[in-house]
Amino acid sequence: MNAPHTWRQQAQRYLLEGVQCTACDHRMFPPRAVCTECGAASMRPHRFCGGGEVYSYSFVYHPPAGHEEFAPYPVALVRLDEGPLVAAQLTDVATDDVAIGLRVEMVTRRVREDSADGVIVYGYKFRPAIPPARR
Repeated sequence: MNAPHTWRQQAQRYLLEGVQCTACDHRMFPPRAVCTECGAASMRPHRFCGGGEVYSYSFVYHPPAGHEEFAPYPVALVRLDEGPLVAAQLTDVATDDVAIGLRVEMVTRRVREDSADGVIVYGYKFRPAIPPARR
């Protein structure tokens, strides 16, 4: 991954920005040019709230190159409150606490470092949601 590619995806990686169809209001992440519900090609940006719940999960014991320091780590399909399923790493959670239905929130964390370009890549991960009274 190179620096220009990383910058182009900044909104989706750091702000969880997808799109919403102007014809049927269907929300999609990652952004798409054509609506997966009605086929319309008219989209507007939509920033997701970042809240959701674990729909399914697994653990990575043999990670791809550049992610070894996190292993083993949980990955999950997170159903966002606005509907889409997002695949992401879970963070700040004990292995025994990962469960289907766990309320989570999006956080920005370091994903990896690209030593060839010297770019530190940040992106979204999900952690257990902190109750509003404890924030």
